[in-house]
Amino acid sequence: MKISLYIFALGLIFSSCSNESEREPEVITSAPVNTLEKDTNGLVIAFYYNDSLKEGFTYYKNIDEDVSRKNLSFQTELKRKTNNLENFVSKKGAEAQQGLLSENEIMKIQEKAQRMEAELMQYQQREGAQLEAEVMRKLTDINNKVISFGKKFSEANGIDLLMGYADGGQINYVNPSMDVTRAFIDFLNKEQKRIEEDL
Repeated sequence: MKISLYIFALGLIFSSCSNESEREPEVITSAPVNTLEKDTNGLVIAFYYNDSLKEGFTYYKNIDEDVSRKNLSFQTELKRKTNNLENFVSKKGAEAQQGLLSENEIMKIQEKAQRMEAELMQYQQREGAQLEAEVMRKLTDINNKVISFGKKFSEANGIDLLMGYADGGQINYVNPSMDVTRAFIDFLNKEQKRIEEDL
């Protein structure tokens, strides 16, 4: 009996709620959006191959070579420190197996090996993080230059839309007649040279 009263009460609550939901929903108007309508007949679109910038933009090549040298130096030093640790542990392990070391000497060797390993880890983390931060700064600098010079290039050549094209990117096909890669790279190099001369 109590269950049927409970169900009846729930039915009344739901029916009263459904009456409220039948009201007209309020229409919320958004703020007007300013749009620019443009006749696409005169729209000028051009593109450049992103990968070509790495090969043709001298500033980019110089930065890439500098970063590659630093990375090679980092990897070489990391390998040297790793080899030193491995050689030390191997040599002292052989001496311990031959019974040439006392327990006190073994404890000191273990402590030294732990210090060497900690120094190796610290070097890897510290230098690796510094190198990664430098790479990010330089890539940001290159990207900012390409954007800034791309704007100047587009304005100078009457281009409305300049796109960077890369295989596997979001653009599936671009008509080769719109390719301005060589001209854009020449422009990038001239602008960078002009900036360097002004410094």
